[in-house]
Amino acid sequence: MTHPKLSEQLAGFWAQSPAKDFEKNLRALLASALERLHIVTREEFELQAEVLLRTREKLETLEKRLEALEKAAGHIPVVPGG
Repeated sequence: MTHPKLSEQLAGFWAQSPAKDFEKNLRALLASALERLHIVTREEFELQAEVLLRTREKLETLEKRLEALEKAAGHIPVVPGG
């Protein structure tokens, strides 16, 4: 068990030490570097993955509806690039 006064002294020493400044500067540097990399959180990534999945499902549904309408109207679909 540590003595309360010793803990206070160690905390004071740490707050005044160059290591504390180094840690603060390193954290700022890392935060700045990560911000420039445009990194997203896991939550943001998963949300966008869900949006993409729903968009793909809607696109497939619309493609099937369009194909059915074209068949019903007797049109031959034009395939881009083909």
